[in-house]
Amino acid sequence: MEKTVLGHFALFRLSEAFWALPAAQRRAQASAWWERLSGSARQVYLYQVFPSRVEADLLLWSAEPVEEQRTPARFFERFARAINDCRALFQPVLTLWGFTRPSIYAAGRSPQEIDPFDEDRKPYLIVYPFAKTAEWYQMSKDARQGMMNEHIRVGKQYPAIRQWLLYTFGLQDQEFVVVYETDDLILFSDLVQALRSTEARRYTLRDTPIFTAVHQTPEEILTLLG
Repeated sequence: MEKTVLGHFALFRLSEAFWALPAAQRRAQASAWWERLSGSARQVYLYQVFPSRVEADLLLWSAEPVEEQRTPARFFERFARAINDCRALFQPVLTLWGFTRPSIYAAGRSPQEIDPFDEDRKPYLIVYPFAKTAEWYQMSKDARQGMMNEHIRVGKQYPAIRQWLLYTFGLQDQEFVVVYETDDLILFSDLVQALRSTEARRYTLRDTPIFTAVHQTPEEILTLLG
């Protein structure tokens, strides 16, 4: 049985107080912020968001294996403590999080599924909340399976694009967090356009806001912020 993983995506805005600091101090503050947060989960990655969107500058992706019932609480405590001293400079904007779960529509692990503990990250990350309509869940499993087969078939036509699905029922406002990794944003846009024409699209209630981010090493982020 696959181990459940807690996936957590936190978006941060750099405050006016941060940008008022001299460049060397900005780099020092960013380095200290990253040092604290990088130890909050088993795996943590850093991404640049602005200027793809204006609400946030940085995205932090954390992944933690769920070993027992207290795992989420312990992660949340570590994460909160790590940012307490720097919230005036690195202001949380939004968090999207949930748990992995075996799919009820596809057997086995897909070769396109993201492994958060494999450090081979692609350049681009796309993350968004997702919710289905009530009508979707009131249909039979067979009816939903037929539409999902079409959805899966379209996705397999883009083998270079990886996907990760987090389940958030009853935990956040949406039901899923959908995550993609790609080398090519134009190709990814083609995939999304193709998925828009599938039958299952009729039952999408919400799939925004969409955050597109660029993977950066901590050293690259320090250079960008300095």
